[in-house]
Amino acid sequence: MSSRRDYYRDPAAPMPNSLKPGASALVVDDSGRVLMQRRGDSGNWSLPGGIMEVGETLEECAVRETKEETGLDIEITGLLGIYTDPEHVIEYSDGEVRQEFAIVYYGRATGGTIEVSHESTSVRFLSSAELESVPVHPTVRLRLRHHAEYHGTPYLG
Repeated sequence: MSSRRDYYRDPAAPMPNSLKPGASALVVDDSGRVLMQRRGDSGNWSLPGGIMEVGETLEECAVRETKEETGLDIEITGLLGIYTDPEHVIEYSDGEVRQEFAIVYYGRATGGTIEVSHESTSVRFLSSAELESVPVHPTVRLRLRHHAEYHGTPYLG
């Protein structure tokens, strides 16, 4: 796994040289807590997700990545939003500099057991109060805010 550095609204960010579609899942349990993983490369808590592979849809990508990163099986239940902010740039140690392109789906757990993957150091459902006190990248905080304010219309931006 290569290391990464996220830039957000940072004039010192390198110029992107890549754009890859990705998907994440925002999964909420019966208590309203959000499924999060603590990333091994940054230490930040994040939604499960990753890059789409050839031969799959973005929905299938969100389901696969959630299973790989958390151990849980999910079904897609809706769309939180589309996130394509050119001011969010991710630089990887291999020289790739990726502009954000992420679709965030709502998902519901249907089975499996929470497990930590090779990409994370912890996986669990976190309450709103817990999320306020742990490290979360500003772009993920934006998605969590959109979830808290959700009124049936997906975010487009």
